Amino acid sequence: MNEKMGKYRWTICGLIFFATTINYIDRNVISYLKSTFTETLGWTDGDYANVEITFKIFYALGMLGAGRIIDKLGTKIGYGLYTFLWSLAGICTAMVNTVLGFQIIRGALGLTEAGNFPAAIKTVAEWFPKKERALATGIFNSGANIGAIVTPILIPMMLTAGWSWQSTFISTGVLGIIWLVFWMIFYETPLKHKKLSAGELAYINSDVDEVQELTETPKLSWGKLLSYKQTWAYVIGKFLTDPIWWFYLFWLPDFFESVYHIKLQAASWPVATVYIISTLGSVGGGWLPMNLIKKGWPVFKARKTSMLIYAFFVLPIFFALVLGQINMWLAVLVIGIAAAAHQAWSANIFTTVSDMFPKSSTASVTGLGGMFGGFGGIALSLFVQKNMFVYYRSTGHIETAYYIMFAICAGAYLLGWLIMHFLVPKMRRIEA
Repeated sequence: MNEKMGKYRWTICGLIFFATTINYIDRNVISYLKSTFTETLGWTDGDYANVEITFKIFYALGMLGAGRIIDKLGTKIGYGLYTFLWSLAGICTAMVNTVLGFQIIRGALGLTEAGNFPAAIKTVAEWFPKKERALATGIFNSGANIGAIVTPILIPMMLTAGWSWQSTFISTGVLGIIWLVFWMIFYETPLKHKKLSAGELAYINSDVDEVQELTETPKLSWGKLLSYKQTWAYVIGKFLTDPIWWFYLFWLPDFFESVYHIKLQAASWPVATVYIISTLGSVGGGWLPMNLIKKGWPVFKARKTSMLIYAFFVLPIFFALVLGQINMWLAVLVIGIAAAAHQAWSANIFTTVSDMFPKSSTASVTGLGGMFGGFGGIALSLFVQKNMFVYYRSTGHIETAYYIMFAICAGAYLLGWLIMHFLVPKMRRIEA
């Protein structure tokens, strides 16, 4: 394979890494303004939960349409369009100051941010052979961690330096516009890339069962996709485990502030540490199955064995509060390990889409799974965050709410793995 084009493939991976980083910065800014809005706008926990749930509803609905639109428009135009729209929504957040206004704008942000993962997964499927996809997915998916690391450090610093909360939304939204310029200049799909040789294209499509996809296969209808066990294995896995990451994103700052009685800027460091640890899981999560496949393991066995290992690594989070009574940083450590395991799991469950479906439908299936993951997040918000958190905070026993949440976190991945294993024991590729 031409070394220059090999570097180009990983440059593309770097571009979608930065897009994912920006995507997570834009969505995560509000988590570090919760106490600011309580003081300046009079928000309650219920107001914050309503805004959060609105984002998730529109993100979930947007996922369904985003996958289909990106399959239709292609990755270059589709990814660019969605990035422009979510950046615009982020900037427009500075123009509202009511709960309803935030719900409208955050709904628009959710609808448009939904395009990131279907476009990213489709890009990886286009440019990487199956044996490298989990690693490439893990690398770009680590952008979620970097975004989550940067935000708790950057936003409190900006506020301390005298920046208004409005300026935080504007400055982060502009990042997406800058990224868009680089994407439109540098990206092209393999079939349209003028410098990609036939041999290099064959390497990208080197898996025997993908040879027929050198010429684009027909896109599968929703009805056809929903008739496959492979689809249901993926979407149920996302439904059970995506909400855990949502919980980390929206409630970890509150956890450290409420349980350990530390202010926002002090709380930002344990939160950032959790995401620094989780970055190791993003990259390592793709490295393990890649090496197992290189050693001759069947793809499905390497993928499922890796996912089972990651599911076990989440279990210690059940003891986070107990360990935190000894030292807060012990809680940070076990939460960080669980978050790392989630990202390792995520890199692999995303890759199961391109393992089991033709490239022409990867964005559609990814979007479908994202929608179910979003609905899972909404269900968890309604069941735990909005109602139970408000109740336990009012009684002075907020730790009880977090005990229950960490128990849910601990069991979600093993349950997801068991259901996926039952539905698709060998993750057979569908015949389009």
